[in-house]
Amino acid sequence: MCPFNGPIKGRVYITNYRIYLRSVESDPTVVLDVPLGVISRIEKMGGASSRGENSYGLDITCKDMRNLRFALKQEGHSRRDIFELLTKYAFPHSHNLTFFAFLNEEKFAENGWLVYNPMVEYRRQGLPNLQWRVTFLNEHYALCDTYPSLLVVPYNATDEDLKKVSAFRCVSSSRVLSWIHPETQAVITRSSQPLVGMGGKRNKDDEKYLEIIRETNGQLSKLTIFDARPNVNAVANKATGGGYENEDAYPDAELLFLDIHNIHVMRESLKKLKDIVYPHVEESHWLSSLESTHWLEHIKLVLTGAIQVADKVSSGKSSVLVHCSDGWDRTAQLTSLAMLMLDSYYRTVVGFEVLVEKEWISFGHKFASFPTAFEFNEQFLITILDHLYSCRFGTFLYSCDSIRERGELICEKTLSLWSLINSSKSKYTNPFYTKELNRALYPVASMRHLELWVNYYIRWNPRIRQQQPNPVEQRYMELLALRDDYMKRLEELQITSNPKLSNSSSSSSSSSSSQMMSHVQTHF
Repeated sequence: MCPFNGPIKGRVYITNYRIYLRSVESDPTVVLDVPLGVISRIEKMGGASSRGENSYGLDITCKDMRNLRFALKQEGHSRRDIFELLTKYAFPHSHNLTFFAFLNEEKFAENGWLVYNPMVEYRRQGLPNLQWRVTFLNEHYALCDTYPSLLVVPYNATDEDLKKVSAFRCVSSSRVLSWIHPETQAVITRSSQPLVGMGGKRNKDDEKYLEIIRETNGQLSKLTIFDARPNVNAVANKATGGGYENEDAYPDAELLFLDIHNIHVMRESLKKLKDIVYPHVEESHWLSSLESTHWLEHIKLVLTGAIQVADKVSSGKSSVLVHCSDGWDRTAQLTSLAMLMLDSYYRTVVGFEVLVEKEWISFGHKFASFPTAFEFNEQFLITILDHLYSCRFGTFLYSCDSIRERGELICEKTLSLWSLINSSKSKYTNPFYTKELNRALYPVASMRHLELWVNYYIRWNPRIRQQQPNPVEQRYMELLALRDDYMKRLEELQITSNPKLSNSSSSSSSSSSSQMMSHVQTHF
């Protein structure tokens, strides 16, 4: 049942990876291709005695803003078989089946599992150094089972200090380094909330550890603690043993609440957004309907918080600690966005992949501005979001490294999403990208400048989504392809006119290509 074109007659095919529908009478042919991992709920519609056209079938709710409705023939009761088959493969874990990612035998030119090596990434940041060291204390995930095995911690803090500090933090997560500023040496660290409780407990080891972090960059300024939660929520967490840092216990630190709501509020807001974008968009009430979801307000708060973190580290030259309750959703949003603003490496294709692996996957997660600043394009981000649920790759399976390495060996038994992307990199590359080192980006976190991501949230509505690619971008891509073709033909002509060139070294060839590129570029 197409919400835009009415009933469409077709054949449905179900595999262990997807549900696929192809129309048999419509022109042009309509194709529906949905990975089963995207399905969140399957419900039966109508009964054997239901009357009325298309009143009997299945309702399928998806995680990508779609609701699908399949009307089936009542004769033969084919619905039961389809329902059981879909339920079985859409929710394999509940039926003791293997995830499709472990059965996927696709081949790619690039091995995406090699993209992220924590030691290589920390060395890129200039670590370890005289102030920060690498520890393998969490090698067997005994310190914190949601943290990676390799951690960067203050040089003057012993492993015994780390154990004591972890015991005073929710989910036993200590304060560890995410990123260090190459010039100021100010750092972004992350953790979970302290276990203060209603009695306002203090922990001398935790207080000492925070002071050590503050002193690492040699500045006299206070260390800033960014608590992602609203103040009232942080206070309420005391009733369950959590809480926040009391400034009396941490005199050389300042505490700022960022008022970002928890996952439950975000989920409800996203549900409201889904209701207004699919299947129909009310043009006459669009702005008021969008406002009622509060979605852009939540985006604004996250952006504002990340800007404050980045500004404090870069302009304020002060180290920061970021946490929420458990140190997952909001913490990763803030640290990764701040790092994206401060470090141009994370704005490249591979750099962004490293950022996702580092701040989201390894630390545990229950999973149009600046057009020339990012090497990747919009399709890159949409592809990541789509395969977050598809179960085609092992990249986003399970919640943390300790589970991924506990017998499953994800990197050996599944493929990485980065293999797909890096094997077809041109498809995900921004043609307008201009490489700039160490340029900080500060977006405007104002409701007047925020827009809904139409090409993701409303892409299934053919009446709303962008019908044609950006003509400027399309022309630029054509010119780049033409340039590459000229370069290839020039190389062939050189080799033809001088046979000795065919035996030249690869380095000479590379140098020649670089010179030709410089020459050809002058024509565009």
